[in-house]
Amino acid sequence: MAKKEKEIKTNAMRILDRHKISYETLQYECGEFVDGIHTAELTGAPAEQSFKTLVLQGKSRQYYVFVLPVADEVDLKEAARLAGEKSLEMIPVKEITGVTGYVRGGCSPLGMKKQYPVFLQENALDYDRIYISGGRIGTTLCLKTEDFLEITGAKTGNFAA
Repeated sequence: MAKKEKEIKTNAMRILDRHKISYETLQYECGEFVDGIHTAELTGAPAEQSFKTLVLQGKSRQYYVFVLPVADEVDLKEAARLAGEKSLEMIPVKEITGVTGYVRGGCSPLGMKKQYPVFLQENALDYDRIYISGGRIGTTLCLKTEDFLEITGAKTGNFAA
């Protein structure tokens, strides 16, 4: 009898499991970073429901997590306004792991080293479910938008350019 391969859980999955939030895991073959549009293509997830995670830092040195559609860019001025900062900038790629505990291309808004304020692009509310990074390259999670808002405490706003 063959042993069933045990699924390797990420911090994001453990948090959802702990809070008894149901989600779907989509795996895809990928050895290195690919952008969110290609990730959606690889998983078959609808691109308009697929969201990427960006980590920004304010003048105050506080970090913020912005979750927006994979095809969009962040409007830094609007993001700063929502965060109550004078200005925001993307953190350098080399700092992603140190700040979040995740690698570029596998950065989930769930389960970072610390809980940072989370902002979700408001068009996510148009969908019952959204797709986000599962916490490692090759893993995407699909969960109810309302569950995402509840578990992250995210505020919604229009910060996509």
